[in-house]
Amino acid sequence: MKIHGKARLASHHRLLSVSTLALAGFYSPQIFAQSAPASPQSKPQATTATQPQQSDRASAYYHYTLAHMYEEMATTYGRPEYANRAIEEYKLALNADPDSPYLNAHLAELYFDTGRVRDAIAAAQSEIQKDPDNLEAHKLLGRIYLRSLGNMQNGPSEQMLKKAIDEYKEIVRLEPGSTEDHLFLGRLYMLDHDSVHAEEQFKAAQKIDPDSEDVVLNIAGLYSEQGDFQRAAQILQALPEDDQTPKTLYALGQIYDQLKDNKKALDAYQKAYDLEPDNLDVERALAQSQMNNGQKDAALKSFKDISSGDPSDAQSLLSIAKIERQQGKYEDALASLKKAKDLVSDSLEINFEEALDYDALGQFDQAAQVLSKLVADSEHPSGAYSQGEKNNRAVFLDRLANVYREQGKTDQAIATYQKMADLGGDYTSRAYQNMVNVYRDAHQYDKATAIAREAVTRLANDKDNLRDAKLTLASQLCDTGKADEGISLARSLLNGNTDNDRMVYFQMAEMYIRMKRWKDAEDIINQADQISTKPDDKANVYFERGELEERQKHYDQAESWFRKVLDLQPNSAVTLNYLGYMLADRGVKLNEALAMIKKAVQLDPQQYAYLDSLGWVYFKLGDYTLAEENLTKALARNSGDPTVHDHLGEVYEKTNRLKLAAAQWEQSLNYYAHSLSADADPSDVSKVQKKLDSARVRLAKESSNTLASPK
Repeated sequence: MKIHGKARLASHHRLLSVSTLALAGFYSPQIFAQSAPASPQSKPQATTATQPQQSDRASAYYHYTLAHMYEEMATTYGRPEYANRAIEEYKLALNADPDSPYLNAHLAELYFDTGRVRDAIAAAQSEIQKDPDNLEAHKLLGRIYLRSLGNMQNGPSEQMLKKAIDEYKEIVRLEPGSTEDHLFLGRLYMLDHDSVHAEEQFKAAQKIDPDSEDVVLNIAGLYSEQGDFQRAAQILQALPEDDQTPKTLYALGQIYDQLKDNKKALDAYQKAYDLEPDNLDVERALAQSQMNNGQKDAALKSFKDISSGDPSDAQSLLSIAKIERQQGKYEDALASLKKAKDLVSDSLEINFEEALDYDALGQFDQAAQVLSKLVADSEHPSGAYSQGEKNNRAVFLDRLANVYREQGKTDQAIATYQKMADLGGDYTSRAYQNMVNVYRDAHQYDKATAIAREAVTRLANDKDNLRDAKLTLASQLCDTGKADEGISLARSLLNGNTDNDRMVYFQMAEMYIRMKRWKDAEDIINQADQISTKPDDKANVYFERGELEERQKHYDQAESWFRKVLDLQPNSAVTLNYLGYMLADRGVKLNEALAMIKKAVQLDPQQYAYLDSLGWVYFKLGDYTLAEENLTKALARNSGDPTVHDHLGEVYEKTNRLKLAAAQWEQSLNYYAHSLSADADPSDVSKVQKKLDSARVRLAKESSNTLASPK
């Protein structure tokens, strides 16, 4: 008869005898120290409650063997009923041999493995009460407490952590030569923020095994947690090169990341990757490090390889999209983001990057749609936000307002920035600053001044932001013909604090430069220079000197100062653009100017002024197609800048589209007429007027010749 399923297994169990189980290797009588058979010379002893008869010992063997077999079946088939049967068999075995430490230990382990933690703890503690030096019982309790610590969602409880530490102290006492035990105890001390005892345990482990990678990594981890990254790096660097594994090199790279040493981090990650090219975690770190070092092509290749190896990795697809956007490959970036959205549809970062790509492509309606949803989804009716939620919401509002600003939708931009201002603090200050700029772009200077005054009133009790609001108002006053009031307001902010006064001096220098008060500007820059010692502060001084010289048409001196800025800040987009445009406008060093401006555009592809500069340098190089393309993009982002209209007019004139050129020059003059005096150099206005007059004369002649020619 063929027996199937449970019936077959049950039949098999009934047919097994104790001797058969023993022969099959399921148990060994030697494991029960108290249950060894009596010697032939021994006389039968009377049965007592603490000394089972021979038949009881045999019963213990039998039930242990069944328990072991049920354990195996529970593991093999994943059936909880087998685990329960195993527990019952262990209990029967213990009834026959209640003092067997081996049986008690196995039962406690089984309780633990089946999730009956309380029973496991009780069983282990019972053994420790019988024998305080029972190492296996202490180890079991230690493992139980460790697992409990790992399962706590809100972090380890102080009580459970203390229990784990106490158990591992006992384990280390009973087994002092175990490297692993010392490491576990050291990690527990780290979790308890007890760095002194943690280091003590790690050093003890190091004495036992000086070449252990785990020991070195734990010591380095301890120093890193203490913020001593230099010491952590030294520990890992001290390993002989032949002993450095991908694990240690990866850890070293992470430490260099903390030290902001991008080159050394990249070197460590590259070595780790060379040793273990199939490790995606290492390759992810390498790819990010390549990005940090400006190696975008290499990073893109690495992220694509990661994505190929792990198609479910949305973060790598997001990184690919970011690089593609920085490289100007906006359509490719959108395609990568679509793949990422298919994996994680509700990612704020992925959706935000999508909006940036639409914006870069000039698809403002699509960008506004995505950003509007992000703004709506981030809104809390109560108005209560965590700091992280505030920051996200501010970023979404700022970018949405900027899209409206690019579209010339002044009222919608202002309304969006008002929502940002409601977030308070720095967000309020930044929102008001941007509202001033929106009104200035729209040539609504009275409203710009009014909103600047409103900012000063609203931030009156915010000491950290009131200074910036007053400086914005002071600058606005100077630009609108109220120089004395503006300068007086700015000077009132000087208070003897070095950091504060430096910022005031820089703003005052800008005001004097825009008013063409060259000597006053130079004096203020000199005062700022005297209290500037940090590289970034020096870079600001050099930039102000460069701008001062350029506005006076001292181009060689200006170039020298701007190059000093780039020596300190090679990725300063505003400096790259300023110097590149200055060179292009003079028609000198055009290839270098092109490289500078292209880099500025990569750093900030949404900045219309950089696109204008790029179009202008292409014009100077004679590439009118690319010139027109970039100037058109610049106008799409800000249609009110007279310089961009002038440049596009030049392109149309060079490509024999004189009517279009004249139309651009007319718009240029119209916007000059509504610009602030600081933004409308009379010589520039005169040049545009002459070009327009010349174009009109030529157009009139062409029209006259057309009418006079015979039909």
